[in-house]
Amino acid sequence: MLCRGGGVKTYRREEYYASSECSGSEFFRNLGEVTDTDVFMYCPCTSPFVKPETISQCIRAYAERGENDCVSTVSQIKEFLWLDGKPLNYDPSNAPNSQDLPDMMALNFGVTVIGRQDLITNRNIIGKNPRFVVTSDIEAIDIDTPLDFYIAEQIYRKTVIEKLELLE
Repeated sequence: MLCRGGGVKTYRREEYYASSECSGSEFFRNLGEVTDTDVFMYCPCTSPFVKPETISQCIRAYAERGENDCVSTVSQIKEFLWLDGKPLNYDPSNAPNSQDLPDMMALNFGVTVIGRQDLITNRNIIGKNPRFVVTSDIEAIDIDTPLDFYIAEQIYRKTVIEKLELLE
């Protein structure tokens, strides 16, 4: 495998840590415990459109992080959000245009760079004082459902396969 020759190590999770019984916190702590590194970069295959430039940007940002303990990709969302029957980010009696909603960030888990010890201690891929890198909507695609997979497949066909066909 090309990756292994390039110094990339792989790890196959134990059955429990690959199951739905395992919480995210358990998974992340275990990931830190079984990975022999000082700095951990999490780039799941379920985020297939993250650009190499974005990965490099996250690595540079982590190296220059200052007070931040991790760097993670996020998506900016401008949606009317509700929780437990109450609006989170706007006043319904004075509803703004969607572009005027506050800038809210959603973790998209395309790339996260964090110290191994912080990963274990926090039991989370996100630290206590994260720095965020905003990605494009396409880079933010995270395949969790059959619909997500379908959308990703259509984008792949449109962007990659059509370009290859033009080269032929």
